Amino acid sequence: MDDDHPREECGVFAVWGHPDAAALTALGLHALQHRGQEAAGIVSFDGQAFHAHRAVGLIGDTFSKPAVIAGLPGHAAVGHTRYATTGASMLRNVQPLFADLATGGFALGHNGNLTNARSLRQRLAAEGCLFQSTTDTEVIIHLLARSRQPAPLDRLIEALGEIEGAWSLTALCDDAVIGVRDPLGVRPLVLGRLGDAFILASETCALDIIGATALRDVEAGEVVVADRDGLRSLRPFARRPRRFCVFEYVYFARPDSSLEGRSVYEARKAIGAELAREAPAAADVVVPVPDSGVPAAIGYAQASGIPFELGIIRNHYVGRTFIEPSDNIRHLGVRLKHNANAGLLTGRRVVLVDDSIVRGTTSTKIVAMVRAAGAAEVHMRIASPPTTHSCFYGVDTPERSQLLAARYDVPAMARLIGVDSLAFLSLDGLYRAVGEKRRDAQAPQFCDACFSGDYPTRLFDADAGQASAQLSFLIDDAGVR
Repeated sequence: MDDDHPREECGVFAVWGHPDAAALTALGLHALQHRGQEAAGIVSFDGQAFHAHRAVGLIGDTFSKPAVIAGLPGHAAVGHTRYATTGASMLRNVQPLFADLATGGFALGHNGNLTNARSLRQRLAAEGCLFQSTTDTEVIIHLLARSRQPAPLDRLIEALGEIEGAWSLTALCDDAVIGVRDPLGVRPLVLGRLGDAFILASETCALDIIGATALRDVEAGEVVVADRDGLRSLRPFARRPRRFCVFEYVYFARPDSSLEGRSVYEARKAIGAELAREAPAAADVVVPVPDSGVPAAIGYAQASGIPFELGIIRNHYVGRTFIEPSDNIRHLGVRLKHNANAGLLTGRRVVLVDDSIVRGTTSTKIVAMVRAAGAAEVHMRIASPPTTHSCFYGVDTPERSQLLAARYDVPAMARLIGVDSLAFLSLDGLYRAVGEKRRDAQAPQFCDACFSGDYPTRLFDADAGQASAQLSFLIDDAGVR
């Protein structure tokens, strides 16, 4: 695992009105593989019956098999690629989840996290609901099942009125594909078209892979429905200020995607340029930490006039589940994924550009590797503010106690990582780079809670857990057990 990056979230994809819906969905999920590499699933509908296939592993390992796609007939499909932010990595947690409701079959794929899932789950279990998974998405299924609304869409809207957090959903029932985005618009969802078919996806790169045209982002709080009558839009939730996750621009989204009207690649270059203006360095070469640091490093080099070079080469054939053969070579660590290009580094003052630092362990190893390759000086520049808080909206980050920036100031971090200097992009600088004049503390335009601690929703489950932990501490401290 790369400890200096938050782990990916999940990706969703859906098709309505195409005879090869499942095959298109598999391709779309392949383009979204960066959002989750643990498991994937597709549910299709052929007008009479639902068909499903779920598997642990990469998209290409499962859905490239002709027999699998042949077993998913129909004109409509929803798919999901998973990284477990809630629930263990096991087949019963693989989405889309499917249920036979009183109104018919219903499949649901979810990108995000519910911040009141635990309390809802406890309530539903007490009322007799039997949970088959440990994922928070199943809470929505049970809320749907208990609704007395006559139609699947009405049941979904009623259920979403009870949840808190960040979520983009794609759903399939027997007469429609539905896309929903939370009222704050934290997680992305885009709408596209391929001929007469409508497509929903987490990112535009998934539309590109199937030759679909991107129409627009699904707006915050919007419900879109594709069915036999075409496409319609509903606004069932009260409007709230938009809080799109700014870290999508920093790291999560693929650079060839466009989200919220902005090219991710151009945003990352602008972030690097802003970083060069805020934190210049006297250096001979700008080197990205591949691959996520490349666009920002290009922007830094262009703005600073310092040459850009690939001073670190990444091995793309090391998977997430690589098993180190023995304890004797564990010290090789980061070299499994990265190797210094010594000919470009020897005797030179290097600016290393990366997108973020989480725990700091990988950064420390990369800096040591660059120094061992002969760099005269190493200056690290981070294309985001310090990550000081955990995310509760669908991104797997460590507990705050494990975040390097939550425990140390910048000079201390520089000493720990082993660099001659360390600087992060300011929060205002990040906002400027993605098209805002600055961060408005009274009304932030993005969700930036991982940098600021300003969570846009109440963290029901986290607050309850903290209160429980504090109560346990007080009881233990009093000597009562």
